[in-house]
Amino acid sequence: MRKIYLILVILLVFTGSTLKAQCKIKNKVLADGTMIYYFDPADFYITKSKSLKINIETDKENYFVALQPSPFPPKKEGKKIKEDLVIHLSNKKQYKLTHYDTQYRHNDSIMQVLYLIDQKDIEDFSKFEAIVAEINMQGTEFVRDYTFKLHKDAIMEQLKCVLEKDKE
Repeated sequence: MRKIYLILVILLVFTGSTLKAQCKIKNKVLADGTMIYYFDPADFYITKSKSLKINIETDKENYFVALQPSPFPPKKEGKKIKEDLVIHLSNKKQYKLTHYDTQYRHNDSIMQVLYLIDQKDIEDFSKFEAIVAEINMQGTEFVRDYTFKLHKDAIMEQLKCVLEKDKE
């Protein structure tokens, strides 16, 4: 009986530390002095020739879905990306996220496209998994609908984490 109790305690400790590790919010200060909170991007789509990563970023007023495609077009072409993103959630609804910015970071080794989540949709994004993303990044290999296979819950979990931290 003691062994079972000990095993349960150990499992609870490891499970609790794993859950806290997933809620690791980072921050950075932009050139204009704005503090941005973000997560390491989660893999959303991977093949031998391309990948697409996704994460949440916020300035505590606005919430963004950030997509990082690889390979990506040169800066001149990438800055032309202006199309909005449509995400289907597990509640069977579609949400249009407005294109906010296309950024080249780390000496242009990473391209990131930010899409603004409408304030009225924040709650749904924090409760339901992403099922499909309709992506139209002209100039990249990412012009089609993508069914989430990896990390369907990445947006939901990251957004929940940020919202819980805001309450503290």
